[in-house]
Amino acid sequence: MESLNLFEIALHQFDLAARHLDLTDGLREVLKHPKRQMIVSVPVKMDDGTLRVFDGYRVQHNVARGPAKGGIRYHPDVTLDEIKALASWMTWKCATVGIPYGGGKGGVRVNSKELSLSELERMTRRYATEIAPIIGWDRDIPAPDIYTDSQTMAWIMDTVSMLRGHTELGVVTGKPVSLGGSRGRGEATARGCLFTIREACKLKNIALAGAKVVVQGYGKGGSIVARLLHEDGARVIGVSDSKGGAYNLRGIDPVSALEHKQRVGSFNGLANTEMITNAELLELPCDVLVPAAMESQITMANADRVKARIVAEAANGPTTPGADRILEEKGTFLIPDIVANAGGVSVSYFEWVQNLYGFSWDEREVNSHLERTMIDAFHKVRSTSAKYKVPMRTGAYILAIDRVAEATRVRGIFP
Repeated sequence: MESLNLFEIALHQFDLAARHLDLTDGLREVLKHPKRQMIVSVPVKMDDGTLRVFDGYRVQHNVARGPAKGGIRYHPDVTLDEIKALASWMTWKCATVGIPYGGGKGGVRVNSKELSLSELERMTRRYATEIAPIIGWDRDIPAPDIYTDSQTMAWIMDTVSMLRGHTELGVVTGKPVSLGGSRGRGEATARGCLFTIREACKLKNIALAGAKVVVQGYGKGGSIVARLLHEDGARVIGVSDSKGGAYNLRGIDPVSALEHKQRVGSFNGLANTEMITNAELLELPCDVLVPAAMESQITMANADRVKARIVAEAANGPTTPGADRILEEKGTFLIPDIVANAGGVSVSYFEWVQNLYGFSWDEREVNSHLERTMIDAFHKVRSTSAKYKVPMRTGAYILAIDRVAEATRVRGIFP
């Protein structure tokens, strides 16, 4: 039975790559352990006058190459180990695409769908107050993640600004454009994934126009990557959310699917489609599978039934180590999460730079910078993978760990 503990998975992925590098035992330990872990209580006055307390977390994994960077998620299943794993993945993701950040992550254990807008705002502002001592434009910069968005970031930015007595735009990224957010940020994760899929298709001699695509998860990332792939001529044959999926071999219009989901709350009744489960969706014959939902979706239990030629991980950690081995043996080409979904943090970096310098780029310029960043990272990972004769995920980790290790060696250990 394989472990589905995310932090254990993250450590396993690290170890697989680190053994290819000349690291001392001490340096390996430094790179594996989070620098700082904060657990906070988040008391919130509800609309009916009662008081509820939620558990909140913020983890800074590594800051050798720059401030910690990583999203904040609201989810009822958030745990400290999950946040530690996600923070470590952010360290390697930032290093893979070559931006000067370390890794961080945060979360609150809450079902945000059960809260009113005013309750959500009060919870966000209290959580921001609790983690304020360790966040800032020069130390740790949060961003949106699952069930958080630009409004969440605006509340956090305002809260920290009020605490510090001046407006601090750079304390978060993923803000509304009216508050210093970057144009193109909303589509950045999906667009970055698209760029890597294009390169993978070239590598595998797959014509993207007409390619059969399946997208699991239809939130901010999945719905946009489905639309962008459709615009590139791909045929989206399957989509899903947490309640189930829809399938049509002749193709599904991603925009109509999103409108239906927003109107109905699920894909039930989507015209000209057959309803299928999430498990069935992952096993559909296709050219490109995009897991864009939660972690540990492709495991040893179902990996041998995954028929996609390319798996592009738009989600964080959707494939377990055991599943990695099965997919590799089958010849499935995997674009690992720390490459495939790095578009979001790349444009977050662009937003941060724009805030620090007090200017803004238009969307075309943002997307141009993003395309260069993603294509360069994809090919550097591919060449590292070929050099060490390892799968793409291990190649990405070797590249990232080497960069962080070098920064750590040069800085030394204080005192």
